[in-house]
Amino acid sequence: MKRLALVVLVLTSMSGLAAADGKIAATLYKQPSCTCCDAYADYLRENGFDVTVHARAEIRDAPPRSSVRKELQGCHSTSIDKYVIEGHVPVGPIKRLLAEKPDIKGLSLPNMPQGSPGMPGAKQAPFEILSITDEAGPAPVYMKE
Repeated sequence: MKRLALVVLVLTSMSGLAAADGKIAATLYKQPSCTCCDAYADYLRENGFDVTVHARAEIRDAPPRSSVRKELQGCHSTSIDKYVIEGHVPVGPIKRLLAEKPDIKGLSLPNMPQGSPGMPGAKQAPFEILSITDEAGPAPVYMKE
């Protein structure tokens, strides 16, 4: 088990994803007064991410947002490696994305569903994590969690 952890740490460091302390670097853009965004940043930190938060009066022009269709945008936008994460996406799909490295722009969990990371309440159904792509039409489901 120790060897596996060491291999994962080495590979993550080599890929440029690791911060100095071995955590995965993430940059989250949010509005200053949004507390669910702060809770999501804390959730990421609790799950192995080194999160830098940028509070902006307007996040429409946040760098990761430039190529995300409006219907896939969340209340905050996070850059992790070359991907954009929109909304309250759980860490399971994010870590899978980083391991598989598919040719997509990122992941989205739009509409701030109840019980998602950073949101109050109980989870009502599996979350449909959507792929952010350049394709027209409905966003493909990356996975359900």
